[in-house]
Amino acid sequence: MIAVLKHELRMYFHSLTAYVFGAFLLAFVGIGSMLYNLQAAVSNFEFVLSFGCLVFVVIVPILTMRVIAEERKQKTDQLLYSLPITTTQVILGKYLALLVVYLIPLCVICLYPLIFSQFGDVYLLTSYGSIFAFFVMGAALIALGVFISSLTDNQSFAAGIGIAVILFNYYSVSLSEYVSSTALGSVIALCVLVFGVGGVIYGLTKNENLAYGFCFLLIMVILLVYFFDTGRFEGLLPGIMAKLSLFERFYVFVNGVFDVTALVYYAAVAVFFLFLSVQSLEKRRYN
Repeated sequence: MIAVLKHELRMYFHSLTAYVFGAFLLAFVGIGSMLYNLQAAVSNFEFVLSFGCLVFVVIVPILTMRVIAEERKQKTDQLLYSLPITTTQVILGKYLALLVVYLIPLCVICLYPLIFSQFGDVYLLTSYGSIFAFFVMGAALIALGVFISSLTDNQSFAAGIGIAVILFNYYSVSLSEYVSSTALGSVIALCVLVFGVGGVIYGLTKNENLAYGFCFLLIMVILLVYFFDTGRFEGLLPGIMAKLSLFERFYVFVNGVFDVTALVYYAAVAVFFLFLSVQSLEKRRYN
């Protein structure tokens, strides 16, 4: 795993990937600092991070699009299977390298509250709590990007899908408000989400029976619950989207609350998508 980590770090810093990623992140946070802390004279640095969340839509796909997709395109993923390490160690080595690349500009950002505190009252505990949550949320999104990259050998396709998925997660709560808040509207939206999950299952397993069976079973459960307790679905979709949204949970930290359950959720999301990435590589190995 350490060998994979070192190899990935050399590759990132010998190319423009790490520098473009860091430049985008620092530039976006710098613009937020100028708008909030300097021009508006607001002492809350955590508001800058709330503004900077949108940058994940661009920088995470840029960072993760090639991590496995390029290996598959160049057929060098076959060499990974011949290494005396497990697939899990390969994925962890690549993932830790991505976290190191992400952590470097974040260390620079950690200096901002200290600098601003020299010229006014900055809430350091809230600021650094938000920075830590910002890191953990980014780690979860990077794990998602690794999984998307493991599904294809086309970097552009992986980046496009990554942007679409993260953008949807960013605006999911707002978009859900445009869906009818009636029980029927929630049922239709949930059925669409079930079909989306079924598509992911088919992409991982290439097993039509499993994908169709999963969709059929879940839709039947939804319809049965709707038939016996219609009121349970009224206004359900916005609540589900708020629970699933990585960004909505981050705003709790911005408001000054250190939410441990949000950190557990971020960790669970990261572990889940890394597990799916391992399964995706294992499936390709056996094929």
